Amino acid sequence: MKITRQKHAKKHLGFFRNNFGVREPYQILLDGTFCQAALRGRIQLREQLPRYLMGETQLCTTRCVLKELETLGKDLYGAKLIAQKCQVRNCPHFKNAVSGSECLLSMVEEGNPHHYFVATQDQNLSVKVKKKPGVPLMFIIQNTMVLDKPSPKTIAFVKAVESGQLVSMHEKESIKHLKEEQGLVKNPEQRKRKKRKKISGPNPLSCLKKKKKAPDTQSSASEKKRKRKRIRNRSTSKVLSEMQNAEGE
Repeated sequence: MKITRQKHAKKHLGFFRNNFGVREPYQILLDGTFCQAALRGRIQLREQLPRYLMGETQLCTTRCVLKELETLGKDLYGAKLIAQKCQVRNCPHFKNAVSGSECLLSMVEEGNPHHYFVATQDQNLSVKVKKKPGVPLMFIIQNTMVLDKPSPKTIAFVKAVESGQLVSMHEKESIKHLKEEQGLVKNPEQRKRKKRKKISGPNPLSCLKKKKKAPDTQSSASEKKRKRKRIRNRSTSKVLSEMQNAEGE
């Protein structure tokens, strides 16, 4: 049974890897129900998940899930301890917390760009996750972890992409990357640098004002020198005329 489960998991992972760009380390988003089921089944998630998925994994959760487990009290204390050991991912509910299921659903919006796996025992959440293409779903059955097969919504999305009706997020990112490499699309960092250069340049108006002030100071200085020279010429002429008058007498 263990070998067949790993074969199915390998097949499903290959599907998500080829069509949606899912890569290691696999980011598994856990909610309180999955942590509680793992505790009851005595499943060591950090040890058994990498073996089952045959790759490196990261156990993740959100602040909303942690707050929900705190409010539920002592019955889910063990599940809370498991969730607290996971990496906390930033969710859009920093100020106003929401339920764990609603929070995890918001983390896989817009095509699941971070390639999250959703691990839950909540049936309502599972149904909603299956309606979003490209989101791998995990759950626990009879104390064993299972990676669910791709949902009909996911398969229909892949067929639409193959027929050219839609473009997946993975393809959009690869096309954008190729355009940036070929120089068809300007890198936003380069745009920011250009803007900074324009702002840091000297103001041409200030330079012109300084040039206009320079000749004014020179002309005023030259006028002062001329005045001084004229005054000196007048004084010497007076002295010479007085000397001539003295000699005549």
